[in-house]
Order: sequence, then C-alpha cells, then structure tokens
Amino acid sequence: MNQTSVIHPALLPAGLSDVLPPDAELEARSVETIMDRFAAHGYQLVKPPILEFEESLFAGSGAATMDQTFRLMDPVSQRMMGLRADTTPQIARLAATRLAAAPRPLRLSYAGPCLRVRGSHLVPERQIMQAGIELIGHDAAEADAEIILTAAAALAAIGLTDLTFDLTVPRLVPQLLEVADIGDPEPLIRALDRKDNAAVAASGGAMTGLLLQLLAACGPAERVLPSLLAIDLPAFARPYATRMADVFTAVRAYNATLRLTVDPVEFRGYQYHTGICITIFSPGHQAELGRGGRYLSGDTEPATGITLYPDTILRVAPAPKLRPRLYLPKGTPILEAERSREQGFATVAGLSEDATPVEEAVRLGCGHILLNGDITPIRKGPNA
Repeated sequence: MNQTSVIHPALLPAGLSDVLPPDAELEARSVETIMDRFAAHGYQLVKPPILEFEESLFAGSGAATMDQTFRLMDPVSQRMMGLRADTTPQIARLAATRLAAAPRPLRLSYAGPCLRVRGSHLVPERQIMQAGIELIGHDAAEADAEIILTAAAALAAIGLTDLTFDLTVPRLVPQLLEVADIGDPEPLIRALDRKDNAAVAASGGAMTGLLLQLLAACGPAERVLPSLLAIDLPAFARPYATRMADVFTAVRAYNATLRLTVDPVEFRGYQYHTGICITIFSPGHQAELGRGGRYLSGDTEPATGITLYPDTILRVAPAPKLRPRLYLPKGTPILEAERSREQGFATVAGLSEDATPVEEAVRLGCGHILLNGDITPIRKGPNA
C-alpha cells in the first residue's frame, strides 16, 4: 500500500469527533440534569431508534429532513433506511401510531444523538446530541408558553439563566413571497436574512413597505409587539402576530424576567413548523442553545416542542462538579472503598504494590489518596 494512502487510526470524517474525559462525563451529567427537569414538569421519556425505514422517517414533518439524512440499505429487509437528522419527526410518528390512544395533551421527552449530512456555519458538527420535549394535542398560547418555561427551567438547573428566547414565525416570509410578484426572490431572502433594510428596499417590490415594517418590529418583545400588532398584515398573517402576543402574555403570567425578543422575518431551520417558533441564545455567544416551535404531528394533530443542544450548551454553561478522584492503594479493604464512594468519591484502585503511592495517585489524575483509613488531599485542581 502506498504510504501516503494510510489513514491515521485517530482520523475521523469531517464533522465527527471523539468525546474524551472529562468532557464526556460533563455532557452526560448535563443531559441527566436537563432530562430530570423535563420529567419534573410531567414529560415522559421515550427512546426511538436512531435508524428507521425511509417511509416512516420521512412521513409528515420528517420530509423536511430528507436532504440532511444519511441513507443506507438494510441487509435484512433489503429496504432503504435513514439515520435520523432530527428527533421531532420520530416523536410525531410515535404520537400518531403507538401512542395514538394515549390521553391528550401528550407530553414526551427524548435525548440522543442525531447525524446530519452537513453541518452549519455556526454548528459545523455533523453528529449532535439532542434533548427535547414535545407537547402534542393542544393548540393554545399556554402550550407554547409551557414549552418555553420548561426549557428555561431545564437550562437554569445547569446554571444558565442569562438567556434570550427569540420568538419567530418561519412560515411568514415564505408565505409573503408566495403571494408577491417579485421575480427572483433570492436577493430579497438574503437581505432579510441579514436584516439589511437598504437591500430589502431595493429588492422588495410591492412588498417593500410591509417587509420594512416587519423588520422594524424586531427586538425586545415588550417594545416591538405593539408595533407588530399595528401592522396591516394580510389575513393569513394576522393570526401569527396575535398568537405571538398571546404567547408573550402567557409567559409573563409565570415569569416576569425571562428575556423575550421578537423576530417576525426569521425563517431558518427545518420547514415543518407551522406557527410560532422559539430559538434560545446566550448573550455573548454565537450559538443556538435550542430551537423549536409549533408543527403538526401526523399531519393533523397540533403540537409544539423544543430541542436543546447539549453539545453547544456544554460550551457556555458552568461545568458541573465532577466526583473527586480518590486513589486506593492495593489492599484497601472493600468496606473502606465502599464508604469512600458513599461520600461522593470516584475511587481508583491500585492494582500493584507502589513504592510511592502518592506519585501513582497523581499519575492517575487523583486529587486524594486513602492512607491509613484517612482521605488526604494531595494536590489542588478541579477534581481535588
């Protein structure tokens, strides 16, 4: 074999990476905390498979994920399968089939990896973790508000309280462009994405006035919602503005300080959403911590939900405290080792006689050592 064609065993495909200690444990603990908060708010855990047949994976809202889905042939059935790029369509399938007879509203939670064909500019990773909730079978502003408040509670539990929840309507701009005679809409779409007033004015045609008004209605919800409600919107768009105001009121009934912003011209993301959507940001970080909103489950049933991104959250949240590592010299009695674990230590057992057990403890990354029945710190550090 040509030496230049040999691939290093640690090399992985673009967008994929190994997660090593302590990051893997930090992520696991963050996900555990998030899921515990979801459960405390009444959301029951489900676990769909990472692989499904294309017919079910791309049914209903799943059609919007087709261009992001890896596909392969099932050697057993000889049918095509897909690796999920997003978990929400799978939850919609469960609600419409296995849980069709369950009482509504149905509250479900999930956590697991997804694989995408391409990463994005902000999130170049192609394998991502998702942890989310779906509220299925109730179409009201109170349901949308519950999703926001539950996500805020989960993020607060891992130490993230300085957040912005951006309320959007992804279908509004595409629907406006459908009824407008603009010709090539791409320059206008790019201008709206950049929030470029001058470019919108140059390419908006007869829709220019309305689009500029919508751009002016972007910002803190308290300030811009009155302006949004005052715009003379087309009949199909009026319910979007009304629902956004109702969601704001419903959130404020329970949380007077949560930072809420409005962006009626934002339209990025999967296009299966049908109404008010939410994107979560942490000020000072160019990353989305979560995204979700209203959609149809099984093409007919009203639903809303939100997906948090633990990979991204881990980069901005305070690191959870890991168990301090305690070195147990060879021959440490089992009862002493068990007592140490009950005190919250992660025990690392010595497997051979060490002339210098303290040095061995340091070599293995331990901040404490058990000597003569006493737990003794040996160095300072995050695990000491």
